[in-house]
Amino acid sequence: MIDQIAGGLVVQLQQPITVVTGGSRGIGAAICVRLAEEGHDVVVGYRSDAAAAQQVAEAVTAHGRRCLAVRVDTADEADVDQLFDIASQLGPVTGLVNNAGVSGPNGPLAEADAEGMRRALDVNVLGYLLCARRAVRDMSARGSGAIVNISSAAATLGGPGQYVHYAAAKAAVDALTVGLAKEVAQDGIRVNCVAPGTVWTDFHEDPQRPAKVAANIPMGRAGRPEEVTGAVAWLLSEDASYATGAVVRVAGGL
Repeated sequence: MIDQIAGGLVVQLQQPITVVTGGSRGIGAAICVRLAEEGHDVVVGYRSDAAAAQQVAEAVTAHGRRCLAVRVDTADEADVDQLFDIASQLGPVTGLVNNAGVSGPNGPLAEADAEGMRRALDVNVLGYLLCARRAVRDMSARGSGAIVNISSAAATLGGPGQYVHYAAAKAAVDALTVGLAKEVAQDGIRVNCVAPGTVWTDFHEDPQRPAKVAANIPMGRAGRPEEVTGAVAWLLSEDASYATGAVVRVAGGL
């Protein structure tokens, strides 16, 4: 807790404690570090790469913040509950960044295998729903909190020839953001979304895809993970106290 003097009264402000799923790599890792710089204690949710998650945790603690790294399959209800239970060791969770995602099969829809698409929908949609559900349950009891869903410009561009199913999942994330924001506004919970465009991460099946599509981006280049983090940090901050149900596009003009 942080003491703040306001009009002669001592007001205790809740220490920001934010859960970031998919926090061991790419945009998620960059978000963890940015939030630490902004004064958040961070819980790094990761699926399999414990070493990478530990590196992110060390980067967070280097900024003087507390950090836990927790293995989680966000499509598993019990795992999600365990993630938030462990996170509560730091104190009441004030924020959630729903970021864990997989692309699923790459290529035309006619060639996509059903199991690969099912897993992608489980992680990219069900996983977001389960994490948001648990966050809302915890936050509504305190009357405050903020959720930021990471979507994609693919939600409106469609992902033709590459991953239409992924684009459809991200469109669901946009709808989740708008609907849940309205549902929990009276509970003091804000729900917003950041939709990145093509970003240099290891998410892509073809590591050089960001360079190959650069000519189609109005700014002429793919983005860097760090260029997405500012929007996330703002939406979690008090500066965004009147923002809910927003989908903030960070996509170089796409």
